[in-house]
Amino acid sequence: MTSILQNPVVHYGVPLFNAAIVAAIALTLLDGTVRLVALGIAALEVVVAPQILKRAG
Repeated sequence: MTSILQNPVVHYGVPLFNAAIVAAIALTLLDGTVRLVALGIAALEVVVAPQILKRAG
């Protein structure tokens, strides 16, 4: 039986969905430097999380 972590859609879909949630919260509820930090974290997640999920699979 294969693991769900071996599916390439999971490698990119989960981090993209999480980053979209963080970005939506940042744009609606936060402002100033805190908003920029939250958007930076969202961007970092889109770049780094797929690589980590590939290694986990």
